[in-house]
Amino acid sequence: MTDTWHEELRAKGYRVTPQRQLVLEAVSALGHATPEDICSKVQQTARGVNISTVYRTLELLEELGLVTHTHLSHGAPTYHLAADADHVHLVCRGCGEIVEAPPVLVQSMVDELRTRLGFNTDVHHLTIFGRCKNCE
Repeated sequence: MTDTWHEELRAKGYRVTPQRQLVLEAVSALGHATPEDICSKVQQTARGVNISTVYRTLELLEELGLVTHTHLSHGAPTYHLAADADHVHLVCRGCGEIVEAPPVLVQSMVDELRTRLGFNTDVHHLTIFGRCKNCE
């Protein structure tokens, strides 16, 4: 992964900075993480990196297709590696558990939305809220 994103940054005219590397490593290590979570992780190694640097870096990494975000609550977006984005998020309103489900489970809904409404769904950005079996 490291070589790939280094090459991607350089190919687009960007430098591989320690901050960019730390942010990408934090996203990779944390899985689903808010910018604040990512900043806390980065600051374990580099105390001088602030939240605005993290936001700018996440924005750039998303533009380059290395990370993606989704909204798992009313708060800040949650980021994860784009390479790991092939899933739908199921969020329990009871305990807050996040389950990753394969897109094939919602394919019939996606097909119906396309057929009936002409709407193409971005399932990688899809979050379904409900209650998990433990909270039900």
